[in-house]
Amino acid sequence: MTKQDKLLNRFLSKPKDFTYNEMIKLLKGFGYQEVRSGKTSGSRVAFINSAKHHIIRLHKPHTKNILKKYQLDLIQEELKNQEILK
Repeated sequence: MTKQDKLLNRFLSKPKDFTYNEMIKLLKGFGYQEVRSGKTSGSRVAFINSAKHHIIRLHKPHTKNILKKYQLDLIQEELKNQEILK
């Protein structure tokens, strides 16, 4: 089992301590790149997959680096819609 597989399994288990950095690694493994739009973008970030012409947008967590459950659900649904996850 690869590191990406382990990270995916962790993500799918919806842990309460899944970090933003882990999300970056997970999405990078699926061909997404993190993009911040200039100095005024604040906490809004986009993950862009150029090959699939797909964008996932979310707010970067504040103070703690932990993603909320609704963010994990949103990302999982987006990946399912793109047929990256089953």
